[in-house]
Amino acid sequence: MTATTTTGSCLCGDLRFQAQLPSKWVAHCHCSMCRRAHGAPLVTWVGFKSEAVRFDDSQSRLHWYESSPGAGRGFCSRCGTTLFFRSERWPGELHIVRSNFDGPLDREPQVHVSYDDHVPWLQVGDDGLKRVGGLGG
Repeated sequence: MTATTTTGSCLCGDLRFQAQLPSKWVAHCHCSMCRRAHGAPLVTWVGFKSEAVRFDDSQSRLHWYESSPGAGRGFCSRCGTTLFFRSERWPGELHIVRSNFDGPLDREPQVHVSYDDHVPWLQVGDDGLKRVGGLGG
């Protein structure tokens, strides 16, 4: 059986990635740091084993910003797209923004995390997903 690979990129296309499926999870994050980093009311993340992700960065566009102690966000230095998140809290994982994938994945979102921090001006309908207060529940 061969592994399935999915691909994606930043807005300008200079920073591309390949991720070997299966993914570990998919979650909507409502925390204030994700909201500010993306300029959006929430961010949908896909978790992968770090070794399952390969970067095509021939222009050396991938840069990391330490957004909090032990955690960083990877972005394209040309267009500014934030694509990745890594943290000591989840060793061996790389989180990738769902909207930067080129096509479908192996699973749909499973949970809303940091829901206690959600913005009041966005009504999240009854999507059937569990809503947990913090990052871990």
